[in-house]
Amino acid sequence: MNGIRETVSGVPYAGPVLALAGLVLVAWLANWVVRRIVLRIVERMAMASSLKWDDALLSRGVLSRLVHVVPALIIATGVPLVAGLPEGLVLVVRNVALAYVALTIAIAISNLLDALNDIYVSRSTRANQRPIKGYLQLVKIVVFVLAIVIMIATLIDRSPLLLLSGFGAMSAVLLLVFKDTILSLVASVQLTGNDMLRVGDWIEMPSLEADGDVIDMALNTVKVQNWDKTITTIPTYRLISDSFKNWRGMQESGGRRIKRPLLIDQGSVRFLEPEERDRMRRIALIDEYLDAKRQELEAFNQKLLSAGKDPVNTRRVTNIGTFRAYVQHYLRAHPRIAQQMTLMVRQLEPGPTGLPLEVYCFTATVDWVEYEGIQSDIFDHLIAMLPEFGLRLYQAPGGADVAGALARLQDTGGNNDETTAAVDASATDVSAAAARPGVGSSTTAAPGGASRTGAGKGE
Repeated sequence: MNGIRETVSGVPYAGPVLALAGLVLVAWLANWVVRRIVLRIVERMAMASSLKWDDALLSRGVLSRLVHVVPALIIATGVPLVAGLPEGLVLVVRNVALAYVALTIAIAISNLLDALNDIYVSRSTRANQRPIKGYLQLVKIVVFVLAIVIMIATLIDRSPLLLLSGFGAMSAVLLLVFKDTILSLVASVQLTGNDMLRVGDWIEMPSLEADGDVIDMALNTVKVQNWDKTITTIPTYRLISDSFKNWRGMQESGGRRIKRPLLIDQGSVRFLEPEERDRMRRIALIDEYLDAKRQELEAFNQKLLSAGKDPVNTRRVTNIGTFRAYVQHYLRAHPRIAQQMTLMVRQLEPGPTGLPLEVYCFTATVDWVEYEGIQSDIFDHLIAMLPEFGLRLYQAPGGADVAGALARLQDTGGNNDETTAAVDASATDVSAAAARPGVGSSTTAAPGGASRTGAGKGE
């Protein structure tokens, strides 16, 4: 040691440099001991423990972040003890080390808050209903603002209270900078306090092209995973200022709505002849309906005729009324239809595409795939049953129908009588094609469409 002192005694600043190197070496050794020995012992103890909160602290890196405080404190406390260093250099090194300590502690607190959120989500059954992530993010903002104030005050060697006193004059600027954060905080309180939104809810917000499940609720944003697996990020305050639809009520009700019409060709609607009515009695679902209807109409018509009224005023059974009764009884007997919820078959206003006969009911499941299968099976059956009642679905003629009619017209040659007959036949073909049974232009169920479920009264 004496030789080293004699060697460096003639070199300017050699002593302070060696002292600084020794200080850095001590800080590095302390960091190595804490990280390689102390931290590993703590990690093994946490892994062996049955508690869950210590695992959350380790996974979020709270302890590993605090390890950085040790070497910074050693440098901050040891650099003033190094003799021969300029006072300005000592002040700068010490202040930078203390500012780093403040930053490290702020990051550790942020990781601690993340660990608290993980513990809350994993252990609380109300985590989806009452998320605390937004409030924890607000605490993070406060922590980092205080850390920045302390760092700046440390670097310029001034009291933090001096900087805090200047925030009053900057309040207007701060309100402008943190406008979205303040609005989001108020929105988060309203959303969670009024139970308007939870993680896992299916929401629709067409103005922002959001249609899917809520996967995350933070202070400033709400993330929605759409049905095409894209992610839409919604500012939290927009959920208060704008309207959105939450389908949680449907999911909790246990039933999903079917609201879809069959477009009936109005030219196929007619009265049923007595023999047709008797023939339809073989259909088990409407035999009792036909018997009751026959007794009702016979009693009414007998009273009408005995009063001397013209027979044209008598009441008769129609094929569409019978089919409507059949659909009603079919749905009542269907095992996958929720019988305790609204169920009806109604006629809507006729239009150029036919007479809409709307089926309005709820399935006994809210699963999307099962719902679509049940709805398809029901309409497959109803479309196939229409000819039994002498009814046809409306369907516009296709290219093949028109081409066939034109081909017949050309085959007639120049014979006027044959041409007239061909034109009549072509018109008949096109009309028949228009009334051919098939899938009408009815509303179909699609992701995000109106045939997704929601409770509502019939119109």
